[in-house]
Amino acid sequence: MTLDQASGLRMMNQPYNEKVKVIAVTGGKGGVGKTTVSINTAVALAEKGKRVLVLDADLGLANVDVMLGIRAERNLSHVLSGDAELDDIIVRGPKGIGIVPATSGTQGMVELSPAQHAGLIRAFSEMRTQFDILVVDTAAGISDMVLSFSRASQDVLVVVCDEPTSITDAYALIKILSREHGVFRFKIVANMVRSLREGMELFAKLSKVTDRFLDVALELVATIPFDENLRKSVRKQKLVVEAYPKSPSAIAYQGLANKIMSWPVPQQPGGHLEFFVERLVQRPDFQEEKMSE
Repeated sequence: MTLDQASGLRMMNQPYNEKVKVIAVTGGKGGVGKTTVSINTAVALAEKGKRVLVLDADLGLANVDVMLGIRAERNLSHVLSGDAELDDIIVRGPKGIGIVPATSGTQGMVELSPAQHAGLIRAFSEMRTQFDILVVDTAAGISDMVLSFSRASQDVLVVVCDEPTSITDAYALIKILSREHGVFRFKIVANMVRSLREGMELFAKLSKVTDRFLDVALELVATIPFDENLRKSVRKQKLVVEAYPKSPSAIAYQGLANKIMSWPVPQQPGGHLEFFVERLVQRPDFQEEKMSE
């Protein structure tokens, strides 16, 4: 499976795609609440009138649909096998957000081959579904797929919590994205903190080490408080922004959504869905395969 980059991008001539904002939500470490941040923020954006698509990019251990109590009949594996188009597998979540479900417990999806990656790129190139914001919920760790989706996005949100391993892993992710993939700006979400002060102290811990060793710019964009209502909503397979909209964490997600809506979509060279596809095409192993053919 190969992809002609120029023709693939020419397919994306719908006017709405020119204004798509692409945001990767990542964190390095698992268990920091990355998916919770992704989907609550997506719904908060939808409540403000935005058309939002969430890509579950944890291709081998998908959980977005599970967290929402949604049963997906088809997923990305069907797209990669040619049995469905990307538009066909989108399921609808709260407030009408679109969800591109991945697979769970499928080893072959954990690391896609260059040909499969090209197939995924082609699927994005040919999308017909209209949306304003694409939220990419990446897997944990620093796999090639995590790095590819992160560096291809306009904005990278790094979710951290107040644990040494979370800070260490977030630093490792920022380090490799900056030194090897040219990403120098990161937006930080301090998650599950007891207070605004604790969130700022957590940000300071991460900033201290990045300022010392890396040439990057960090910005604290949200502090999500520890909230028992959030735990209750998870058990109900509901989102806190829907089930408990006046709770502290829901208010924080709404604030993050407001900030995201104010972030500009630059004309060049990033932020468009075309650019997202183009950056994915530039993955080294994909280029090497094309050159060998």
